Amino acid sequence: MKKGLLALSPLGVFIVMYLVTSIIAGDFYKVPITVGFLVASMYAVVISGGLPLRKRIDIYSKGAGTSQMMLMIWIFILAGAFAHSAKVMGSIDATVNLALTLLPGEMLLAGLFLAACFISLSVGTSVGTIVALTPIAAGVAQQTEISVPLMTAVVVGGSLFGDNLSFISDTTIVATSTQGCRLSDKFRVNSFIVVPAAIVILCVYLYMGQGVTSPHSVGEVSFVKVIPYLVVLLTAIVGMNVMAVLTLGIVLTGIIGIVDGTYDVFGWFHAMGDGIIGMGELIIITMMAGGLLEIIRHNGGIDFLLERLTRHVSTKRSAELSIAALVSLVNLCTANNTVAIITVGGLAKHIGDRYGVDSRKAASILDTFSCVMQGLIPYGAQLLMAAGLAALNPASIIPYLYYPMAVGVAALLSIVFRYPKRYS
Repeated sequence: MKKGLLALSPLGVFIVMYLVTSIIAGDFYKVPITVGFLVASMYAVVISGGLPLRKRIDIYSKGAGTSQMMLMIWIFILAGAFAHSAKVMGSIDATVNLALTLLPGEMLLAGLFLAACFISLSVGTSVGTIVALTPIAAGVAQQTEISVPLMTAVVVGGSLFGDNLSFISDTTIVATSTQGCRLSDKFRVNSFIVVPAAIVILCVYLYMGQGVTSPHSVGEVSFVKVIPYLVVLLTAIVGMNVMAVLTLGIVLTGIIGIVDGTYDVFGWFHAMGDGIIGMGELIIITMMAGGLLEIIRHNGGIDFLLERLTRHVSTKRSAELSIAALVSLVNLCTANNTVAIITVGGLAKHIGDRYGVDSRKAASILDTFSCVMQGLIPYGAQLLMAAGLAALNPASIIPYLYYPMAVGVAALLSIVFRYPKRYS
């Protein structure tokens, strides 16, 4: 018991150091998130007794430099290079002007949410959707009276809709494979839970948009400068790898910007370099989070959670609740919803078989609760990417994440009230 709590304590140190301190101070910019992770990381290394210091640092470094972490970092680098070179070239302004021209002010929130839902459902990845839409959302917010954190949260929420439901989402594939059910069956069960929540949030955005007015003077739309974002959106929708999508976007901003005379080759290089440097904090946070969570896993924190949460399961409802709690807490400790599902998938299958939980409902619970948690933690890839592209503190977005919150409530109610009945 004590050993398990000690293994998990670095996460508590981070929460106290960053979130609690920021809430007390009333300012989420008061304590840099990097400092929160630094203190928690140092504490994690210190408490990992019984091992030489070099070995503890090696464990930390292993978590910070996994192939999954490096892939995320490469996406951050490419996203930074694309976003800033597009901004300097005028692509973001042109796309924002086009959006303001096509959509009335009262439809901006709802329209952006629908776009994020559609794109994420098509591409099966929340990160790709956030990369494509966040700069546009931030630009629209700056041109209207809508707050930037709210507009950014709209994109993050819509991106999680597809991450949870899409047939090509890695979380969907892992959840169904671990529970032994078909993708189409899991999609059907999941739809009963999350689609009503999405409709409610869409209505909320329509209501919130009633007071929004577009600027009286919208800048001229330069359609050629919109091309990089259109290509990024279309190639993402057809399923191209997100790194290939971003590379193509970078090349297009260079070609169009140079031909247009916005900058020369060296100006393009400089814009890309500034964008990459701007992602430096995100890269550092990602690596420190990976190292911290690897030490927690090595010290038995994950195993402790799994053991404690399955100890008192006795009914079908408690079995479903334990699956939800397991994947949520493991996601909190790994900051990766796919890894969380892989970690608890086998145990969830065992619990489900023992207490008669429908495999389709179990897969839906795994996927939904992992996506909800992933969308709400300030050190997850989704909020880090969105915050970096919108120049925000990740924690400032959390209060506006209405869709993940609504889905979390809907998923919890589906367990408590045995809904949908056919699969419960």
